[in-house]
Order: sequence, then structure tokens, then C-alpha cells
Amino acid sequence: MNNSASSFLRVCAAFLAIVLAGVPCAGRAQDAALKVATIPIDTGAEAFYALDQGFFKKNGLDVSIERITNGPAIAAAVASGAVDVGFSNLVSLAIAFKKGVPITLIAAAGMYSSKAPTTTCMVALNSPIKSAKDLNGKIFATNGLKNIGEFAPRAWIDKNGGDSSTVKFVEMPFPDMAGALTQGRIDAAVMAEPTMTESKGQSRFFSNCYDGIGSSYMIGAYFATTSWAAAHPDLVRKFQASIRDTAIWANKNPLLSAAILARESKMNPDIAAKMFRAVYPERLEASAIQPVIDVTAKYGALPASFPATDMMYQGR
Repeated sequence: MNNSASSFLRVCAAFLAIVLAGVPCAGRAQDAALKVATIPIDTGAEAFYALDQGFFKKNGLDVSIERITNGPAIAAAVASGAVDVGFSNLVSLAIAFKKGVPITLIAAAGMYSSKAPTTTCMVALNSPIKSAKDLNGKIFATNGLKNIGEFAPRAWIDKNGGDSSTVKFVEMPFPDMAGALTQGRIDAAVMAEPTMTESKGQSRFFSNCYDGIGSSYMIGAYFATTSWAAAHPDLVRKFQASIRDTAIWANKNPLLSAAILARESKMNPDIAAKMFRAVYPERLEASAIQPVIDVTAKYGALPASFPATDMMYQGR
């Protein structure tokens, strides 16, 4: 072979190598595509952390995240197949499950902890309210009726000497609560972060009302339809591993995760760095879910309580 032919072959080989480098080979493992929907709030932010820190990639997933502002819309997206996995609060998921919606919990999301409460009961700075009994007959604002924002305060009032059946619960957006307290339009309010931190100076802390359910329990979870989870056990396993890795990282790096949360939720970074943060469990545990199911049944949103394991993914 003459020098010209050898040179030509070398050029062809080099060109072919460049082309093949940009084209997936049939035998090369590719990251599995997964569509996830979540709300850009602290308890549902692990998906953002996992994407930012490369935990999805590490576990072989190519994840796209859709931001949806409420649980019902996420449930609809999961049910229709528009997304594969969604995030929602446990009360809504338990109610949907008992109504026959075919969903299963596949991974844990944020937890409530009385050591660092991300939701508390607030009153006006000059409010005379000092005890649960003082709330009898009063107007109590929450961001959602017949949900954990109502049931947790009811349980706290009843456990601490008050009568929640006399309390009038009204629905109100978190940002409007501090002004309503100051104006006397409401007597107490459930506030979640970052509103708790933002309202300092306008309202005062009254109680850790979410302790009415317990000192530590799950607030939200990631879920899929039962049919999708059964058909994609490998994707469920990879997603679970990604969220577990993320939980370990986020619990150890609150300032780094706060910066991501602020970016994704359009929150003031200073507020994100100062406020109480959600605790992230490394795995789904029935003992962390059961208290929420029980209180939901106690206050009438479920016909009866049921074992948390009934709605938990059992595959491998």
C-alpha cells in the first residue's frame, strides 16, 4: 500500500471515530428517560437537587422535571401518563388511594420535625391567645381545607385542652395571612416556610401545631400509577436510589440545597438560607406515613384508617 493510500485510510478512520463518538452504539448503555413532576417547595425539592448534583445521572436516569403548582394537577399528569412520577402531600395521596385511584408511593419526600418545624401556628403580635383553649370559637386560616393544614392544628387543639369543633377554619394563601392577622380578620394561622420567616415582625409564634400529628412524620411522597410501577421496576429502583442519595446529601448540605431551592422557587436567597428546612428520609417507612393516615381518618376525610403499607410500592 503506497503512502497516499495509507494516509487516506488514516483520515477515513479518524473521521469515522469522530462520527461514532457522537452516535450511540446499539450495545452502549443509555440513561433511561424519566419525566418527574413536582412543586418547587422545600418538601418536594429533592428532584431539583438530584438533577443539579448529578444523582439521577449517577443512577442511570435522564430526568426532565415539570414544575406544577398543586397536587391535583400533578395527580392528573401522572394518571394520564404525561409524567411518570409525581410529588404530592400524603393527605391528598391517601384520600385518592382510598377513592380507588391506582397510585403507589415509591419514594419518600420531606418530613416534618418538631426540632426544626417548617410549619407552625402564628397569631398577631398583640394577640391575647396563649393556649389551645383560647382558640375555641376563633377563626383559623390555613392554605387548604380538609388537608394536613387543617387536620394537624385540629389535632393539636384537641390534644391540648381546646375543642377544634368550635374553631372556624378558612382557606387563605400563605402570603395573605400576616396581614389578615394584623387586621384582625383572622385569629390564628398555619404558616409554612418561607412565610414564617418573612412574617417575623408582623406576627408571633404561637405553637408547633403540626405536633398534633407527631414529632416526626412524612409530609409528602413521590408516587406513580400502580401499572407504571409494575411495568418499570428498574426505573423505580433507580429513582429510589437517586432520592436516597439526594436525601443524604441535602441533610448534610442545607446551605447548598438552599441556593438551589431559592433558584427553582424564585425565593429570596437570604430567606432560603435562614428559614427552617425540611428533613429528608432515606427511604419510605410505614411508621412515618401512618400518623398522617390516622389523623386524616379521625377528622373525616377518610371513611376509616388503613395500613400505610397498602399504598406503598412492594416491588423489588
